[in-house]
Amino acid sequence: MKNKLWMGMAAVACLGLSACQPEAKEARFMSYNVKNGYGLDDSTNYVRTAEVIRKEAPDVVAIQELDSVTGRSHGTYVLGELGKHTEMYATYAPAIDFDGGKYGIGILSKEKPLNVYRRALPGREEARTMLITEFSDYVYICTHLSLTEEDRMASLPIIKEEITRFKKPVLIAGDWNATPESDFLKAMQNDFTILTDMSQPTFPADTPDSTIDYIAVSKSTASKIKPQRAYTVNAPVQSDHRPVVVVADLF
Repeated sequence: MKNKLWMGMAAVACLGLSACQPEAKEARFMSYNVKNGYGLDDSTNYVRTAEVIRKEAPDVVAIQELDSVTGRSHGTYVLGELGKHTEMYATYAPAIDFDGGKYGIGILSKEKPLNVYRRALPGREEARTMLITEFSDYVYICTHLSLTEEDRMASLPIIKEEITRFKKPVLIAGDWNATPESDFLKAMQNDFTILTDMSQPTFPADTPDSTIDYIAVSKSTASKIKPQRAYTVNAPVQSDHRPVVVVADLF
């Protein structure tokens, strides 16, 4: 009887008190097409690229256009180099064989993922892939979608199928090669809420006039995340894209 009475009193005491609400945890999400560390000044500089990421202090960053031990990168595992200079955990997903090695996408994260999944996506000009990393509080997906609208549209059912396995917040980020006015972006927003500021262009980095880089959250899990701010990073020369950042509270 005492236990029941105490529980009832505690429930009443919680009414109207913010302390009884689920505690929010701030997280910083980032997406960056790094063009393999090759800048608009025709210089490859992994330290410079890593510094753009490090200054924003993201918990996780989706990265596109990454060589792994190719001739072009002189045998360098580029994501590993970025991970070393940012002190973040590197998870790689090759999309194609290229120049003696691999070319693809990756995710850098402060925490080691609990689980990692990879799924092929359509791409007639080159094969595409989706990298899914699960963490304790959220799922983060990296994509670099096709240049072809038909292939991007064909990717949507695959993306939607993959996110159904998760109950925690599911975010998807990357270079989608599609503008806000495209049919793909309109279709994407049936199931996802775009968190980045689509009015801030991301490409080309020196004089951006197109928005093609995004971070979004699945509408089925959006109630577990509250966006606080979103911005495009002023990085005009380190790549041909500017990175995007979203700061949000997770519940």
